[in-house]
Amino acid sequence: MKETNPDTMSFAGASLSRHRHICAFFNGSEDAFQVLGPFIRDGFLCDHRAIHLVGADKCEAHITRLRCEGIDTEASQISGQLEIRNTVDTYLKDGLFDQDRMVEEFSALASGNMNGNFPLSRIVCDMDWAAKNREHLRDLIEFESRINDLWNQHDDVVICVYDLTKFGGDTIMDILRTHPAVVISGVLRENPFYIPPVQFLTELRERRFGKGEQWAAAE
Repeated sequence: MKETNPDTMSFAGASLSRHRHICAFFNGSEDAFQVLGPFIRDGFLCDHRAIHLVGADKCEAHITRLRCEGIDTEASQISGQLEIRNTVDTYLKDGLFDQDRMVEEFSALASGNMNGNFPLSRIVCDMDWAAKNREHLRDLIEFESRINDLWNQHDDVVICVYDLTKFGGDTIMDILRTHPAVVISGVLRENPFYIPPVQFLTELRERRFGKGEQWAAAE
């Protein structure tokens, strides 16, 4: 086992700070894995747990890419070090996105709540599922802000992967505002657009209330 200090982990050309809830913007899965692959491989060398939330249509290709990185996917899944979940099954139980349920789901995945076999979790989330439903997307943006309160309590790394070809500019801006760190052009940076949850959620609710007034006036 390779011993590591959680304060010295690197990703996308930079050292990770205490802020480890990251939005990563790419153009397609291949572009994403060029940056994610080395980080995922390093996690296995460090005996960290790998939790990957992947779209059903991408699962086979994702496993192939892991194997190309030298990862024994079958043995890792048997040992519990690798867990691959379907994004729709995870985020949309019975077709609904329930923010409170997802907070509980991620809390259970955090390293502090595991059985002690793995010191940290490296969680990679494919967010393509959210692009298909505007209602889900609205709730997701609120959730992405709320979940910072959980991840600030753990050293786990959580990477939310957004395909720039699937999300509009307004959505990308809101996603930026809900993540303290960002990967753009393959490089990790502290995010100057990040707004803490208390402030962002207040602004978000005011924005929605304002739109509601406008809609009511138009009827």
